[in-house]
Amino acid sequence: MNLTVTTLASHTALQILRAAKKHGFKTAAITEPHREKFYKGLGFIEKTYVAGPDELDMLVEPLKAENAVFIPHGSFVEYCGPERAASFNIPFFGSRQLIGVEAVQLEKMALLESAGIPTPKTYKTAGEAEPPVIVKLAGAKGGRGYFVAKDRRTLLERLPSSAGYIMQEYVVGVPVYVHYFASPMFNRVELFGADIRYEANVDGRVLGLQEPTFVVVGNRPLVLRESLLPRLLEYGERFASAVEKRLGERMVGPFCLEAIITDRLEVKVFEFSGRIVAGTNVYMGVGSPYSTLYFDNPMDMGERIALELKIAHEQNLLDMVTS
Repeated sequence: MNLTVTTLASHTALQILRAAKKHGFKTAAITEPHREKFYKGLGFIEKTYVAGPDELDMLVEPLKAENAVFIPHGSFVEYCGPERAASFNIPFFGSRQLIGVEAVQLEKMALLESAGIPTPKTYKTAGEAEPPVIVKLAGAKGGRGYFVAKDRRTLLERLPSSAGYIMQEYVVGVPVYVHYFASPMFNRVELFGADIRYEANVDGRVLGLQEPTFVVVGNRPLVLRESLLPRLLEYGERFASAVEKRLGERMVGPFCLEAIITDRLEVKVFEFSGRIVAGTNVYMGVGSPYSTLYFDNPMDMGERIALELKIAHEQNLLDMVTS
């Protein structure tokens, strides 16, 4: 197939490129020097380009020559951001504009609220906050820099001096990261899977010796209570509709609603990721249990991306899935 799937060599690159090769695409990884040996040793990656986040623009012409489509993921959002997305003149799978929304915490929450999705309370000032609250920094930092303040004094002492953070009600419950796929080719939103993040000194054996900092070191698979599924699918559909209304273009491809589920089975969505999330790695190569509901065949999220791209390419509809 005369189309090259490429992405940054990080985050979810392995499942993206493995699946692309499986579905007949050419593949290329953009890697920093210290990671090149690992990615070059994998047979499903046909070409590697060595470049850091600030050097991506020099790859535009070589990638255009390869007829490349770029798959953004969390590492791109964090280390490159909306400015690099705008200047990197290669077709993106999904929406470039949504990367800009994802980079600003208050805009993220406003989008969720416009979708009519239940969210925790968001506080504008420390004075109006009702502890316990969680303070989160902007961007896809994997939880780094987040903290919980149990009282107002702690909150005032630890608030960052610069802007770019958000204060939210700390909802007690189970954190659940729900994966979706918005498909123009099938004209639907699919509920695709779920995971739980494994966080360094939240889940680690720290025995109260250190405050939680929510740094993600991995992910664990989760099969949800079946009675929750209709509501979660509805939230995914509402989100996709809100994106289209906000941006004037359809939601395309993977996204994630990040939620707390309480003991009363209330669902509060505290954040979203507008692209593939690392939690989908938990079913790489074996497939999501929910993908069988749509295709009677388990597939991982990388394969789902490849399938959408393949259909769009065969039907000359790539403009419907790229930006």
